[in-house]
Parts: sequence; structure tokens; C-alpha cells
Amino acid sequence: MKDIRHVVIHSPGPNWDPGLPTFEQKGLQEHIEHYRQLLAAGKLAMGGPFLDAAGGGMMIPEAALSEQEIVEFMMADPAVASGLLKAAVRQWLVGMTK
Repeated sequence: MKDIRHVVIHSPGPNWDPGLPTFEQKGLQEHIEHYRQLLAAGKLAMGGPFLDAAGGGMMIPEAALSEQEIVEFMMADPAVASGLLKAAVRQWLVGMTK
């Protein structure tokens, strides 16, 4: 059986301040706390920011998490609701792993 995940890709939203470093963005801490809930529930494999100039980040849920569940969780993110971040769900095939 193929390991297909519904990953969340974040990018800067309309309220992102390009003059501030990532971790100084107003509302970013609430975003981090939101995804820590998913991690604590055992439903997030890993996540974090991209380090290039484009910014944004990615969250990779555990295999058992449904697309509907991750979309609902993504839409409840305070940083998405405030416009700090934009978010999209993409299907990702885990092609290689240990």
C-alpha cells in the first residue's frame, strides 16, 4: 500500500510583514501552538519553516490523518484566519523512507 499524505504548505499571506524575520511575525506563535496540538495528539509527523527568501513552511501529518481532518485543522489555524499565512493541502507520495 502506498503512503500518501495530505501535507499542508504554508506561504506568506497578505498580513505578512516582509520587513520582519519569520519568528517575529505577529501571530506566528499562535500558529505554532495550533500545530503543537496536532503533534501532541500523535497526528503530526513533522513540520517547520522553509529557510529561503520565499518563506512559508510545510506540515507533514501522520499517514492515518484524512484529507478532511487536515483541511479542517488547517482552516482553524489562527494565522490562516488572520491572513498572516496562506495554506493549501497537497497530496504527497512518500517515495523513500528509512
